[in-house]
Amino acid sequence: MPENTLSDSLSAMLQLKNTISEQIIGQDVLVERMLIALLADGHILVEGAPGLAKTRAINALSKGIQADFHRVQFTPDLLPADLTGTEIYRPEKGSFEFQKGPLFHNLVLADEINRSPAKVQAALLEAMAERQITVGGETYPLPPLFLVMATQNPIEQEGTYPLPEAQLDRFLLHVKIDYPSAEHEKEILHLARNEARQLNSSNTSSIQAISQESLFAARQEVLDVYMADSLEEYLLQIILATRNPKAYGEDLAGWLQYGASPRASIGLDRCARAKAWLNGKDFVAPEDIQEIAFDILRHRLILSYEAEAEGITTDYFIQQLIARIAVP
Repeated sequence: MPENTLSDSLSAMLQLKNTISEQIIGQDVLVERMLIALLADGHILVEGAPGLAKTRAINALSKGIQADFHRVQFTPDLLPADLTGTEIYRPEKGSFEFQKGPLFHNLVLADEINRSPAKVQAALLEAMAERQITVGGETYPLPPLFLVMATQNPIEQEGTYPLPEAQLDRFLLHVKIDYPSAEHEKEILHLARNEARQLNSSNTSSIQAISQESLFAARQEVLDVYMADSLEEYLLQIILATRNPKAYGEDLAGWLQYGASPRASIGLDRCARAKAWLNGKDFVAPEDIQEIAFDILRHRLILSYEAEAEGITTDYFIQQLIARIAVP
């Protein structure tokens, strides 16, 4: 859509994107994917080395929206009640009262999710899928705006509990981030010094936060983004090809053990529309589907032992698959 016809919702989201990008330098993909997950009403799993501004990014996002934020550091001794909340006995009332846990916030950072045992992971992922929590026979709905950003550290694997593939499927996006370039690293140094000066001088900058109503209106606009029938068929062909890769080559068939679920189809549809909308378009183009397909599929595909032995990665498999499917 032309620049002068930008909707109020899109203008607000683009301003939010620029504001976050000024604080999170060199991680443009992460910033965009966070906004896409927010617009597509899904959750995001971020994988990257320590110190790449994962926590800072979700914190900056929370300040740009009229929403509350909570960070949970996942550790081996964490309990499900530490996330969901628990019933506490009140002697003055002579009854139990439910005390809500961190999951009742709008934006939740699950830091190093693979460091907690299966029971804790299951409690989090159940809340992500059902948008509610049941404690003591009572069911408590989570806020209408609810986004979980979980992080994984790919370096340290000792003492971790890898997420099962079935639970990984609950995440809308799996984003991998890398170190910033030398140019961006220099900008980060300047930003850190400026922030230190502001902190020492007690100067605080206020950010015009987006209301949740504006965000929900933006989600409706995303759903209205046009996708041609031929492109919808193309999208489905990508997902179906993960279940029957033999149609696109014997090598692909030998590399894959399990394909993507229908959640991938729904996620790819919504995220492609959100990506197009963020770029100011009122229609989906093939590149919108192709670019976001990696983040939709990389955690949903299970490679065969042969592929792992050959050093084939899920990203390489997706790249080959997209290259072999005809673009309408």
